[in-house]
Amino acid sequence: MEKTKEEIAGTRQTNLKTAFELGIHSLLTSCSKEGFCKAFPNFAPAEVERLHRLFIQVITSLHEDIEDEFESLCVETQAGSTLNMVEQLVEEQNLDPLFPEKSNVEEVRHFLSEAKQNEINYLTTMLETAEEQKRSITSRLETLKKQRHDFSDAAATDIVNKIRTGNQKYNTNNNIGFHN
Repeated sequence: MEKTKEEIAGTRQTNLKTAFELGIHSLLTSCSKEGFCKAFPNFAPAEVERLHRLFIQVITSLHEDIEDEFESLCVETQAGSTLNMVEQLVEEQNLDPLFPEKSNVEEVRHFLSEAKQNEINYLTTMLETAEEQKRSITSRLETLKKQRHDFSDAAATDIVNKIRTGNQKYNTNNNIGFHN
């Protein structure tokens, strides 16, 4: 069984090219010869005829250039193979938009809902862990501040006592020296 050119290219790719060609054709041929002649009422008929032939040549050349550019873009972006892949996936998974009853919207909704719920649970657990770590760090910081404060008071009292003792010894030694 031999495949037609449309079957090889894929109907979506063929439809894209056909739609483009119809669109470009209607844009470039929207001016009739009578309309063209009316646009140049002050010109002689022979001049209008030459202008019209030139116009046709320009439009034909423009049409060919636009089609070539479109084809080049399709090849460059791999639009044809992408459309073929989409068409194949649609056929394999029965997701043709013309038959919405074939797609299981409820299953997709359930799957997305479950995924979001799992994400919420994960983020909630992470938040609880972060809050616990914050409480632990805050508690440890308070303990360190208290220890520093207690150490400061004890160390200051010790230093003051040493200075007093040193002053008393100094005064005692100096007083003994002056009296002798």
